[in-house]
Amino acid sequence: MNTPCTVWRRFVSETEQIAQAKRGDDAAWVALVRQHQEAVFRLAYLLLGDADDAEDVAQEAFVRAWRALDRFDADRPLRPWLLEITRNQCFNWRRSARRYLAALGRWGADEPAPVDPDAQLAEAWQATVLWQAVRRLRVADQEVIYLRCFLELSVEETATALKVAPGTVKSRLSRALQRLRERIEHEWPELREEVAE
Repeated sequence: MNTPCTVWRRFVSETEQIAQAKRGDDAAWVALVRQHQEAVFRLAYLLLGDADDAEDVAQEAFVRAWRALDRFDADRPLRPWLLEITRNQCFNWRRSARRYLAALGRWGADEPAPVDPDAQLAEAWQATVLWQAVRRLRVADQEVIYLRCFLELSVEETATALKVAPGTVKSRLSRALQRLRERIEHEWPELREEVAE
Protein backbone atom coordinates (compact mmCIF):
# COMPACT_ATOMS: atom_id res chain seq x y z
CA MET A 1 0.00 0.00 0.00
CA ASN A 2 1.30 3.43 -0.89
CA THR A 3 1.05 5.72 2.10
CA PRO A 4 2.32 9.30 1.86
CA CYS A 5 5.44 8.20 3.77
CA THR A 6 6.28 5.30 1.45
CA VAL A 7 5.65 7.45 -1.61
CA TRP A 8 7.88 10.18 -0.17
CA ARG A 9 10.65 7.68 0.66
CA ARG A 10 10.47 6.25 -2.83
CA PHE A 11 10.55 9.76 -4.36
CA VAL A 12 13.51 10.83 -2.23
CA SER A 13 15.28 7.60 -3.09
CA GLU A 14 14.65 8.14 -6.80
CA THR A 15 15.84 11.75 -6.54
CA GLU A 16 19.04 10.57 -4.88
CA GLN A 17 19.51 7.86 -7.51
CA ILE A 18 19.07 10.41 -10.29
CA ALA A 19 21.68 12.67 -8.68
CA GLN A 20 24.07 9.73 -8.36
CA ALA A 21 23.45 8.67 -11.96
CA LYS A 22 24.11 12.23 -13.13
CA ARG A 23 27.47 12.01 -11.37
CA GLY A 24 28.26 8.91 -13.43
CA ASP A 25 27.21 6.18 -10.98
CA ASP A 26 26.28 3.29 -13.27
CA ALA A 27 24.75 1.28 -10.41
CA ALA A 28 22.31 4.11 -9.67
CA TRP A 29 21.27 4.23 -13.33
CA VAL A 30 20.80 0.44 -13.42
CA ALA A 31 18.57 0.69 -10.33
CA LEU A 32 16.47 3.39 -12.02
CA VAL A 33 16.15 1.29 -15.17
CA ARG A 34 15.00 -1.69 -13.13
CA GLN A 35 12.36 0.42 -11.39
CA HIS A 36 10.88 1.63 -14.67
CA GLN A 37 11.69 -1.03 -17.27
CA GLU A 38 8.35 -2.83 -17.00
CA ALA A 39 6.32 0.34 -17.57
CA VAL A 40 8.55 1.39 -20.47
CA PHE A 41 8.33 -2.05 -22.10
CA ARG A 42 4.55 -2.24 -21.63
CA LEU A 43 3.99 1.14 -23.25
CA ALA A 44 6.23 0.18 -26.17
CA TYR A 45 4.40 -3.13 -26.53
CA LEU A 46 1.02 -1.42 -26.40
CA LEU A 47 2.03 1.01 -29.14
CA LEU A 48 3.93 -1.46 -31.34
CA GLY A 49 2.16 -4.77 -30.72
CA ASP A 50 5.34 -6.82 -31.00
CA ALA A 51 7.44 -7.94 -28.03
CA ASP A 52 10.75 -7.95 -29.91
CA ASP A 53 10.18 -4.46 -31.29
CA ALA A 54 9.05 -3.28 -27.85
CA GLU A 55 12.26 -4.59 -26.27
CA ASP A 56 14.36 -2.78 -28.87
CA VAL A 57 12.45 0.47 -28.40
CA ALA A 58 12.60 0.20 -24.60
CA GLN A 59 16.36 -0.29 -24.75
CA GLU A 60 16.76 2.67 -27.09
CA ALA A 61 14.54 4.81 -24.84
CA PHE A 62 16.78 4.09 -21.86
CA VAL A 63 19.91 4.84 -23.90
CA ARG A 64 18.45 8.19 -24.96
CA ALA A 65 17.38 8.95 -21.39
CA TRP A 66 20.89 8.16 -20.16
CA ARG A 67 22.39 10.52 -22.73
CA ALA A 68 19.96 13.31 -21.77
CA LEU A 69 20.05 12.69 -18.01
CA ASP A 70 22.24 15.73 -17.34
CA ARG A 71 19.44 17.94 -18.72
CA PHE A 72 16.69 16.20 -16.68
CA ASP A 73 15.17 18.20 -13.80
CA ALA A 74 15.61 15.84 -10.83
CA ASP A 75 12.74 17.55 -8.99
CA ARG A 76 10.33 15.97 -11.46
CA PRO A 77 9.29 12.31 -11.37
CA LEU A 78 11.33 10.21 -13.77
CA ARG A 79 8.59 7.86 -15.04
CA PRO A 80 6.58 10.40 -17.12
CA TRP A 81 9.80 11.61 -18.74
CA LEU A 82 10.86 8.05 -19.59
CA LEU A 83 7.40 7.28 -20.98
CA GLU A 84 7.53 10.42 -23.11
CA ILE A 85 10.87 9.29 -24.56
CA THR A 86 9.45 5.80 -25.11
CA ARG A 87 6.39 7.17 -26.88
CA ASN A 88 8.58 9.26 -29.19
CA GLN A 89 10.81 6.26 -29.91
CA CYS A 90 7.74 4.20 -30.80
CA PHE A 91 6.66 6.85 -33.30
CA ASN A 92 10.17 6.92 -34.78
CA TRP A 93 10.16 3.13 -34.99
CA ARG A 94 6.87 3.15 -36.86
CA ARG A 95 8.16 5.68 -39.37
CA SER A 96 10.93 3.37 -40.43
CA ALA A 97 9.82 1.90 -43.76
CA ARG A 98 11.89 -1.24 -43.32
CA ARG A 99 10.34 -2.07 -39.98
CA TYR A 100 6.90 -1.13 -41.22
CA LEU A 101 7.17 -3.63 -44.08
CA ALA A 102 8.44 -6.32 -41.71
CA ALA A 103 5.49 -5.62 -39.43
CA LEU A 104 3.09 -6.03 -42.35
CA GLY A 105 4.55 -9.48 -42.93
CA ARG A 106 3.81 -10.37 -39.33
CA TRP A 107 0.33 -8.82 -39.31
CA GLY A 108 -2.18 -11.26 -37.97
CA ALA A 109 0.43 -13.36 -36.17
CA ASP A 110 0.23 -10.99 -33.21
CA GLU A 111 -3.45 -11.61 -32.61
CA PRO A 112 -3.94 -13.55 -29.41
CA ALA A 113 -5.54 -16.96 -29.74
CA PRO A 114 -9.26 -17.00 -28.96
CA VAL A 115 -9.95 -17.71 -25.34
CA ASP A 116 -11.71 -20.97 -24.61
CA PRO A 117 -14.23 -20.02 -21.89
CA ASP A 118 -14.45 -23.66 -20.76
CA ALA A 119 -10.70 -23.85 -20.21
CA GLN A 120 -10.14 -20.37 -18.76
CA LEU A 121 -11.55 -18.56 -15.80
CA ALA A 122 -14.13 -15.92 -16.65
CA GLU A 123 -11.90 -13.21 -15.23
CA ALA A 124 -8.99 -14.15 -17.48
CA TRP A 125 -11.29 -14.13 -20.48
CA GLN A 126 -12.61 -10.69 -19.61
CA ALA A 127 -9.05 -9.38 -19.22
CA THR A 128 -8.17 -10.74 -22.66
CA VAL A 129 -11.25 -9.13 -24.17
CA LEU A 130 -10.41 -5.84 -22.52
CA TRP A 131 -6.84 -5.97 -23.85
CA GLN A 132 -8.07 -6.78 -27.37
CA ALA A 133 -10.60 -3.96 -27.22
CA VAL A 134 -8.00 -1.44 -26.06
CA ARG A 135 -5.61 -2.55 -28.83
CA ARG A 136 -8.31 -1.81 -31.43
CA LEU A 137 -8.73 1.80 -30.33
CA ARG A 138 -6.87 4.75 -31.83
CA VAL A 139 -3.29 5.11 -30.60
CA ALA A 140 -4.13 8.29 -28.66
CA ASP A 141 -6.94 6.45 -26.85
CA GLN A 142 -4.64 3.49 -26.11
CA GLU A 143 -2.00 5.79 -24.64
CA VAL A 144 -4.27 7.65 -22.26
CA ILE A 145 -6.03 4.46 -21.09
CA TYR A 146 -2.73 2.67 -20.60
CA LEU A 147 -1.09 5.49 -18.66
CA ARG A 148 -4.07 6.30 -16.42
CA CYS A 149 -5.73 2.89 -16.00
CA PHE A 150 -2.99 0.29 -16.40
CA LEU A 151 0.01 2.19 -15.01
CA GLU A 152 -2.19 4.27 -12.69
CA LEU A 153 -0.26 7.48 -13.33
CA SER A 154 -1.76 10.66 -11.95
CA VAL A 155 -3.46 13.11 -14.30
CA GLU A 156 -0.42 15.38 -14.01
CA GLU A 157 2.06 12.57 -14.76
CA THR A 158 -0.02 11.46 -17.72
CA ALA A 159 -0.17 15.05 -18.98
CA THR A 160 3.62 15.29 -18.75
CA ALA A 161 4.13 12.00 -20.60
CA LEU A 162 1.71 13.00 -23.38
CA LYS A 163 2.79 16.67 -23.49
CA VAL A 164 -0.76 17.94 -23.01
CA ALA A 165 -2.63 19.89 -20.34
CA PRO A 166 -4.17 17.98 -17.39
CA GLY A 167 -7.65 18.99 -18.55
CA THR A 168 -6.91 17.45 -21.93
CA VAL A 169 -5.97 14.18 -20.21
CA LYS A 170 -9.31 14.14 -18.40
CA SER A 171 -11.35 14.79 -21.53
CA ARG A 172 -9.32 12.35 -23.67
CA LEU A 173 -9.69 9.65 -21.02
CA SER A 174 -13.42 10.20 -20.78
CA ARG A 175 -13.87 9.96 -24.55
CA ALA A 176 -11.47 7.01 -24.84
CA LEU A 177 -13.31 5.06 -22.14
CA GLN A 178 -16.62 5.79 -23.86
CA ARG A 179 -15.24 4.47 -27.18
CA LEU A 180 -13.86 1.43 -25.35
CA ARG A 181 -17.25 0.80 -23.74
CA GLU A 182 -19.00 1.07 -27.13
CA ARG A 183 -16.50 -1.30 -28.78
CA ILE A 184 -16.92 -3.90 -26.05
CA GLU A 185 -20.72 -3.61 -26.15
CA HIS A 186 -20.70 -3.99 -29.93
CA GLU A 187 -18.15 -6.80 -30.29
CA TRP A 188 -18.81 -8.67 -27.04
CA PRO A 189 -22.49 -8.11 -26.20
CA GLU A 190 -22.32 -10.80 -23.50
CA LEU A 191 -20.18 -8.37 -21.49
CA ARG A 192 -22.63 -5.49 -21.83
CA GLU A 193 -23.57 -5.60 -18.13
CA GLU A 194 -19.91 -5.69 -17.03
CA VAL A 195 -19.02 -2.52 -18.93
CA ALA A 196 -22.10 -0.62 -17.87
CA GLU A 197 -20.85 -0.57 -14.27
